[in-house]
Amino acid sequence: MASGRASTLLALGCVTALLATACTDAPPVPGPQPTSVVETPEPGPDQIVVGVDAIGGGYNPHTVADLSPVTRALARMLLPSVFVPGDDGLELDETVMRSASVMSTDPFTVSYVIRPDASWSDGAPIAAEDFIYLAEAMRRQPGTIAPAGYRLISDVASRDGGKRVKVTFKDRYPGWRGLFDNLVPAHLLKDVPGGWQGALSTSFPAYGGPFAIRSIDTARGEILLERNERYWEKPAAVDQVVLRRSDKQGIIAALRDGNNQFALTRATGHDRGALRQLGNDVSLYTVPRPAVAEVVLRPTSDVLSDDTTRAAIAALIDRKRLIAAGAEGGPSGRLRANAQLGVPSASGYQPTIPAAERAPRPKRAEMLLRQAGYQRSAGVWRDASGDELQLVVAAPGDQEPYPAMARELVRQLTGRGIEATVATPKPRELFGADPADPDAEALAGGVGIDIVLAPRALGADPASTFASRFACRKRPGDSSDDSGSDSAADASGAGGAGSPGQGSDGTGGSDNGTGGSDNGDGDNTGNTDDSDDNGVDDSTSGGVVQPGNITGFCDERLDRIGQDVLTGERRLDDVRSEVESTLWRADVTIPLFQLTDTLAVGGEVTGVTPGHGFAGPFGDAVNWIRTG
Repeated sequence: MASGRASTLLALGCVTALLATACTDAPPVPGPQPTSVVETPEPGPDQIVVGVDAIGGGYNPHTVADLSPVTRALARMLLPSVFVPGDDGLELDETVMRSASVMSTDPFTVSYVIRPDASWSDGAPIAAEDFIYLAEAMRRQPGTIAPAGYRLISDVASRDGGKRVKVTFKDRYPGWRGLFDNLVPAHLLKDVPGGWQGALSTSFPAYGGPFAIRSIDTARGEILLERNERYWEKPAAVDQVVLRRSDKQGIIAALRDGNNQFALTRATGHDRGALRQLGNDVSLYTVPRPAVAEVVLRPTSDVLSDDTTRAAIAALIDRKRLIAAGAEGGPSGRLRANAQLGVPSASGYQPTIPAAERAPRPKRAEMLLRQAGYQRSAGVWRDASGDELQLVVAAPGDQEPYPAMARELVRQLTGRGIEATVATPKPRELFGADPADPDAEALAGGVGIDIVLAPRALGADPASTFASRFACRKRPGDSSDDSGSDSAADASGAGGAGSPGQGSDGTGGSDNGTGGSDNGDGDNTGNTDDSDDNGVDDSTSGGVVQPGNITGFCDERLDRIGQDVLTGERRLDDVRSEVESTLWRADVTIPLFQLTDTLAVGGEVTGVTPGHGFAGPFGDAVNWIRTG
């Protein structure tokens, strides 16, 4: 039995061993294979890239210091306006406004009705306080663009929770449609450090247009804008717009390779030639800027306050060479500013420059310098004490072509025996102080500035531009002071109730015309009983200083003429001859040329045009479409 059991166990062991061997040698049974899945990448944002020369600097569209193509571009895409340039001049922006109309001519009063759904990107309504803040800042602050219209305002009053604004003027104002463009968010800016002078220095705190800023990367040279999801009107057709800084070669290469869809650049003659070589795939346009480059001989400087000395320096200036240094063979050189008023790109522009002013007159300059008490010794002009005649020529730093022209002017002056140096302060330092203010801190290391190469900012209404350009500084109590009450909060922190401000370059038009349907909001009686938040009436005792202009020049007769033209008492054409001759004789401003940009549009984008007036291409950004 034991032997049989052992045999059985042995047999079972052998079978087990065989089975084990068989399992080891057999190939494994294949398991289920994973299914191959090809993932489709998410499409990136629909993006339009725009090549530009620069993105840095401040972004306040109401200041001379921040005047630039990028500032104007951002303002058009981010900020709300009452009126915008259109086919027939300024047109009511119905994406923001329901109406804007003259409701009374005695006193001159305008009613503005804001859309109930118009709001800033943080949810705050676009309302009367934004009107009050802008008006107050424009009236009080130096270096603003065309402030004359705002200075006529005597009261700004809020109605209907801030959605209706009643603006009362001290006098008739035909150019009222030019006011309140590019409104800024008062509720966020009224307490900003540095006040108005620090506002919008690096970005925008909120947006009231079809786009919003996602990021500003100054190191990389990019501003990334995206569709404003809080925008109440037609959404932008494209997801994102990128403003990308590059040099001229980079801009041209990016257009050629399709990395940029279009570009807006201050092209030289060489650059225009390179752009034309891109062929029919790129369309080129010349876009005039609202700025004329000019030489300003400040009569507030110690040296140039003497009329004879100032006339001598003016006689040494070679306009032709300055224009060549600034335009560099580009289209700006064809828009020479040969008149003190007006703008070369406007129809009907007529030169008024005297023949004697077209070229330097060194013999006349020498005669005038000797009359002023200077003598030339060893090739250098010296005063009676033996001190050299020294001048500081300033230009806003990093804002070409002004520094290049300043260097050229210094070469001209030093070649004639005058010790001249270049100063390039930050634009907000240069234009943020009133040169007619005796208490203003001297720039250029405390020495002060004698000559400035600077832009003359232009507006849609020549009358408003003129009245602002040569307005005199006025103090409270001056017989000619009409600047208004000081009891409103200072514009450096103003956002609440406040009266008036300096103005804009309003366009002309009938005093009792409308900008849209009034929807029964007329209040033609002038009743203010329903006021929610009145501005302070201009007749209140006190007063504020009305800053002068950036030249520091004051001619009381020109100031009065400017006010008459502004209010429609006199026509600009009727006083043009007198004004032009007065300004040429004053030797304060020497106009050079109107600045221009070249718009180069590739074939992968539609809807990009040069724009209406000085709006530029960015006014229609909501309609841009990327096609390739």
